[in-house]
Amino acid sequence: MIGAAAFLVTPPWPVRNAWAQPGERAIGFIKSTTDRLVAIVNGTDPPQEKRRRLREVLDAVVDLDDISRFCLGRFWRIATPDQQKQYMVLFHDLLVAQIFGHLGEYRGVRVTMGLARSFEDTEIVITTVERPGIPANRVDWVVSTTTGAPKIVDLIAEGTSLRITQASDFTSYLAHHQYNIEDLIAAMRQKSAQNG
Repeated sequence: MIGAAAFLVTPPWPVRNAWAQPGERAIGFIKSTTDRLVAIVNGTDPPQEKRRRLREVLDAVVDLDDISRFCLGRFWRIATPDQQKQYMVLFHDLLVAQIFGHLGEYRGVRVTMGLARSFEDTEIVITTVERPGIPANRVDWVVSTTTGAPKIVDLIAEGTSLRITQASDFTSYLAHHQYNIEDLIAAMRQKSAQNG
């Protein structure tokens, strides 16, 4: 999922020869977002306060509803309204927990902004992420502006779309559980409880 980032080498889509003019709005949005995240990671707040602030940032900058529906794929349509609601809440909780669980690995992190380009209805912003003692890595932030305010809809890490990876994980789980949405929700609830 979005939080356990290591970072992109080659994008999984055709790259145009010429870069578009940098999407200044998308670059500014990602710069502001990464500044907020870096402040949380490198800050001295107690863990629960860091977690609260992390959730606040994610709620503001990530299109969680779009990503969660994408990750459930075709199974979204067969889930009942109540299952959809439970799934969305659990997806949000687990995303925060997963990212929070990796914060310590990024202590001392610095993010450098790169270029941006348009792809279909998104802007893709390249950044370089540096951590002490670890070679610099690249991460591409996929930003949608279709709803007006920019929102992150994907992160490309190690050449892989993290939301496609999560969708594949859910599909695999459901395939091994007779495509039972209730089983997936129960497993997500159990994991959420473990992450407290």
